[in-house]
Amino acid sequence: MATICDSCRQHLKDFMEMIARAAEDLLDKIKEFFKKIQCCSCLKRKRTESDHLYKPVLRQHEKEAAQEFLQHIEEASENKVIDMESLKALQTLAASENPSLQQSAALYYLHISEQLKSELPEEYLEPYHNLLQSNDLDVQRKASLSLVNLLVEGNVNKEKVVQIGLLEPILELLGSGDATVQCNSCAGIATLATSALNREAIASEGGINPLLVLSKSYDPRVQQNAVGAILNLSRSEKIQLFLCKEGALPVLILHLQSPDSEVQYYSCAALSNIASDPRHHQSMLQIGDGILLKMLLSLMSSSVEKVCCQACYCLRNLSLNEDIQADIVTMNCLAQLHELLKFSSENVNEAALTLLGTLSENHSNMDAIVSENILNTLGKLLFVHKTNPGISFLASTIIHKLATSETQQAITDSRCAVALLQALGCFTVESGSSLHVTACMAELTKYETIRTQIIQELDVNKIAHLLMLTNQYENNDLSFQAACIIYRLGVDERFTLLLRPHTKEVVDYILHFLKHQEIRFQHLGLLTLRNLSKDSYFIAVFDETELTVQLRRVCQQTAETQELLQAVLSHSKEHQKHKR
Repeated sequence: MATICDSCRQHLKDFMEMIARAAEDLLDKIKEFFKKIQCCSCLKRKRTESDHLYKPVLRQHEKEAAQEFLQHIEEASENKVIDMESLKALQTLAASENPSLQQSAALYYLHISEQLKSELPEEYLEPYHNLLQSNDLDVQRKASLSLVNLLVEGNVNKEKVVQIGLLEPILELLGSGDATVQCNSCAGIATLATSALNREAIASEGGINPLLVLSKSYDPRVQQNAVGAILNLSRSEKIQLFLCKEGALPVLILHLQSPDSEVQYYSCAALSNIASDPRHHQSMLQIGDGILLKMLLSLMSSSVEKVCCQACYCLRNLSLNEDIQADIVTMNCLAQLHELLKFSSENVNEAALTLLGTLSENHSNMDAIVSENILNTLGKLLFVHKTNPGISFLASTIIHKLATSETQQAITDSRCAVALLQALGCFTVESGSSLHVTACMAELTKYETIRTQIIQELDVNKIAHLLMLTNQYENNDLSFQAACIIYRLGVDERFTLLLRPHTKEVVDYILHFLKHQEIRFQHLGLLTLRNLSKDSYFIAVFDETELTVQLRRVCQQTAETQELLQAVLSHSKEHQKHKR
């Protein structure tokens, strides 16, 4: 028999030690593997026929808790079901290994979630830890549904649910193999994400990726709730970055083609939120060679009103980028917008006006907008919806931007100025729409053809309203814009005649302007005086009022100002001379 030399013996020994170390490392890796996956809900024991062979021993304190709980529920009136006795029993039942007892606790929560009218005490949330992590599928279903009901109805504080650690088990349930549990857990995350404080917690706990996976679910309920949760998360600028990093953009863009209008709406709204940050525009348009714009333009024709509106809002956010805006206009967007402005739905009208407003800010789009004959439709829209503050606000802003000497004839033909005049008296002076309509009117009165048309439409009531606006001393901008209209219309003798019945109001507002601390008001008062002084009637009126006294004061102030200016200028010249 051959013997092994010392060298070979050492090699063999080293080899055996290496095998031992490798086996030990492998064992550690196997242990680590099972440690990582043992908490996953998909590996939790499901109920099968063999489970019926094993029944956990019902401990004495659990029996007593169950009996006392049932008796208490039967005897208690509706407003006394929530008390310390119920809570102690619930804690015991929820912590039990017996599925029947856990189901009793879950059923109780489901019952109160449908009946409760007030806030659930915070301590009642504690048993949810055990119920949501139960191995029993029915318990998971009932517990997750009841928690969603309580969240939706506002019976529990959303931030508190996260603070006490319930977010983790809810997120774990996203990985359940049961569609009902997935649906409920997605709905729970969606509701929690309505709170700004919770959004970062959901993202940092790894909630985004499971939601994106479930957004592709074949179950329509799960898909809706998952995309709804993503929408609520997208309301945060910081989470938008997470969403883009996790690959949400292609998923959301794909869902724009979904046959489910809710999924379309949620996806479009989420994309609109992301598009509000210009940093994401390039990433959004790189997907599918710019297919996003085509899909959004297609959704503008959707028969579902909220989908159509949301497509307009998303395009508006994207059109803040001038390059993208040019592409949108090139893709026949204006023709589609024109059709939406003719809809009977005010919501659709407002959405279309929002996008049109952004497009009209770019001077290079003006010819295209005017040639599309949109101004005519704007005029009709204002006549029909003159009491709608949103439509009046947006339409007047657009007309203001489009008003130039080149477009004044188109504005006159569209009767937009007349429509604005009608809308002027429909809003309170505190309304933002009142200021915008008045400012637009002031801009339009720069042009002779529009002034002529406005004067033809004026009556006693409209002039009285204009004069009332000049006296809004708490709202300087509104007062100034109304006075601008009167000053510019005052170049026409016909308007001066219409002002005669309102002599006192005219004198009062001019006097107030001349006394105003701001130079622009004093200047406007003097300009108005100059125009009206061409009329002999007003010359006589002004001579008999305090206006003449105030005019002398203004002249004196002006003379003193001129002297001061001359003195300052002379000192400045002397200083310059000495420097040389």
